[in-house]
Amino acid sequence: MKSNPVKAALANGEPQIGTWLSLPSVFSARLMARVGFPWLTVDLEHSPTNWETASLMFAAIADAGCVPLARVPRGDHDLIKRVLDGGAMGIVVPMVDTVEQAKTAIAAAKYPPTGNRSIGGTIPALNYQATAGEYYDRANDETIVVLQTESPEGISNADEIYSLPGVDAIFVGPNDLFWQMKAADGTSPTPDEFEAALQKVLSAGKKAGTPVGLHTRSVEEVEQRVSEGWQFLAIKSELRMMVEQADRDVRALGLNAADDLARY
Repeated sequence: MKSNPVKAALANGEPQIGTWLSLPSVFSARLMARVGFPWLTVDLEHSPTNWETASLMFAAIADAGCVPLARVPRGDHDLIKRVLDGGAMGIVVPMVDTVEQAKTAIAAAKYPPTGNRSIGGTIPALNYQATAGEYYDRANDETIVVLQTESPEGISNADEIYSLPGVDAIFVGPNDLFWQMKAADGTSPTPDEFEAALQKVLSAGKKAGTPVGLHTRSVEEVEQRVSEGWQFLAIKSELRMMVEQADRDVRALGLNAADDLARY
């Protein structure tokens, strides 16, 4: 059975930079898996991707030698079990605000006696080039568990959450964190306040010895964050990459370029 190179690299303190897949397309997943990113996350929280398409995307990514991850809609036992049984080699769990939510997600990703994941299915073993029995024996050691910090409550509980056994990385969703930080009257946090919140996450990760990361929009931002000590970073998404390149070409051609790319 092959190992999970992204999990091993994170454990060794090596930054791992990937991207998000927002399009429900096996074809784009197959192509993106050959670009050179060590991991790709199939987004099942904010995309119309269904279970069958997701499983085929996991297979296409794994067959290319890349690590397929899945962001589940929430840290629910059934949702986590379903993506792992569909062939994902790791999970990204959004909106983890409390220790109990974190423990529920971790347990769902691990077979007994560590967790409560149900034994069954042969599809995930294929992505590890293993038999079902080999997969059951080693899946707990190879599956990546990434928990998202996306609120002030999550940051306040960071020390406890990040120290839990079974947490391989922490990931900040900047948009959700920004909106969760808004005051009751709708006032947005200042850039300094928002950056201070991010630095609290980074500090808590370093204290716990747990890799932390966040979503970024440029190579320059990735390089800045890596220099600060962030390790698990996503740059854009395949959808944003496509639209941004199309926008550059349209502008170079002098055509009528759109002004609302931020929504992508």
